[in-house]
Amino acid sequence: MDRSAGVDTVNDVVEVRYLHDYTVWLRFEDGTAGEVDLRESLRGPVFEPLRKLEYFKQVSVDAEIGTIVWPNGADIAPETLYRRVRVAV
Repeated sequence: MDRSAGVDTVNDVVEVRYLHDYTVWLRFEDGTAGEVDLRESLRGPVFEPLRKLEYFKQVSVDAEIGTIVWPNGADIAPETLYRRVRVAV
């Protein structure tokens, strides 16, 4: 947490690996790493293509925005992913 600014520091995703089903392994810039099942996060029209496993597997890191993305432009906020990894650890 950046107390001088009064806001949480966002840790960017620096690595993603597809594991199985809708589960990915993530590593953040502060070294935090772990698995996240994203099945329940795939709601709404932008996530519709990701419900097909072959498309979901195309996940990658966009270093410019610091999170995971898919070819259709879908992404999940890094702070959301970070919280989910921290809870799972």
